[in-house]
Amino acid sequence: MAMFHRARVYRYTRDLVRSLKKRGYFLLAISHSPKTVVDFFAVHLGFDKIYARLHEIDERGRLLPATLHPEFIFDKSKVLRRAMEKEGLTLRGSVGVGDTMSDIAFLKLVQKPICFNPNLGLYRYAKRRGWKIVVERKDVIYEIKARKATK
Repeated sequence: MAMFHRARVYRYTRDLVRSLKKRGYFLLAISHSPKTVVDFFAVHLGFDKIYARLHEIDERGRLLPATLHPEFIFDKSKVLRRAMEKEGLTLRGSVGVGDTMSDIAFLKLVQKPICFNPNLGLYRYAKRRGWKIVVERKDVIYEIKARKATK
């Protein structure tokens, strides 16, 4: 992957990462994408710890479809709890960013969940919960004000 690609990230999340880093946050990346790809971006952005999908690699260095430790990486809330224990972290003031339904379990744990470019299922869930919803398209960033549903 060419080095210039590592800067090809959304402005909103790039700026959020920079802001959190300046304020002394421990930055943790948890992704279902291959670790080799996530490392490329997350290290450049200054993340402190990266958890991502580990694939078997053949003798030529190519990724194989099999995921190593799927029971661990597919539940981001488990990964978050493990990282908290391992790194001595707390959820006080925590911020989480997710984009799909599979992120709901870990977004429920953090104090400030942000749904960034969410899929429809996460969008609907976030809207009901009153979570922050941010959509970035081309050069415009939208924040959708969600109201918590009343009972």
